[in-house]
Amino acid sequence: MFRSVLPIILAAMSVVAFQETKAPEKLAPYYPTPETVVERMLLFGELKAGEKMFDLGSGDGRIVIMAARKFHADATGVEFDKDLVRQSTEKIRSLGLQKTARIIPGDIMLQDYSSADLITVYLLPVSNEKVRPLLEKQLRKGVRIVAHDFEFAGWTPEKTEHVEDDGEGRSHTLFLYRR
Repeated sequence: MFRSVLPIILAAMSVVAFQETKAPEKLAPYYPTPETVVERMLLFGELKAGEKMFDLGSGDGRIVIMAARKFHADATGVEFDKDLVRQSTEKIRSLGLQKTARIIPGDIMLQDYSSADLITVYLLPVSNEKVRPLLEKQLRKGVRIVAHDFEFAGWTPEKTEHVEDDGEGRSHTLFLYRR
């Protein structure tokens, strides 16, 4: 697994160095989740039609788009990078998904997730540690959280799933938590 996350760790080192000198709003580098893993995350999180899901650090919006398009969920992404917000919002518009998919521009630490049925995250361990108290405070009992590659320290996953090959030669681990 270390080899599969090495690019993420290297990119994270630059984000952490940046955070030490600038505001800490960006909690992870942009590293797109392969489509095969996106679908596995949503299936693993048992996303159902009509449920409310949030993707924290939504990047190009691929999880939000698949959640709305294929799973018929009410999907919201939160993304700090303005270019990624613009790109994902344009893609949502081009697919006609504006009623069920949206991207909130801004800091994931400043949002309200109390309406969530499912939360997806692909953040660094240090970022999961920062967001965990917010989720503990806001999420109601039974909400599912799917973490990609990095666990939430202090939480015990209900299930773990290993994806041996994402089609791009990388392996992944998914962790399912239930509040």
